[in-house]
Amino acid sequence: MTDRRGVVAKRAENLWPDVPYVRGWNRARRSAGILADQLVLLGLDSDFPGLVADVNVFGDGLVQLGTVRPEAAELLATLIMAGLAAESHDATTDGSLLPPREAPAA
Repeated sequence: MTDRRGVVAKRAENLWPDVPYVRGWNRARRSAGILADQLVLLGLDSDFPGLVADVNVFGDGLVQLGTVRPEAAELLATLIMAGLAAESHDATTDGSLLPPREAPAA
């Protein structure tokens, strides 16, 4: 079973010639590292112990989050929604998320 992006394709356990597995895995490794760094900053690294890079049979890189507690998944979804809301707000204003500063009295 494969979705339109191929992420549901089976993992690459038997490698085939002419499929760029290393390229896909390396891209997934970089992305997993970026996500891991952000999870550490948020104190959520222990909630995602199964975070790993992988590759599917087509050579597409995959980032597996592993098995997580429902609370961790909800928190990640909340953080994503907050980021999207901030990005949307930023696009409709002057770019500042902080209230305007008052000018000093003369």
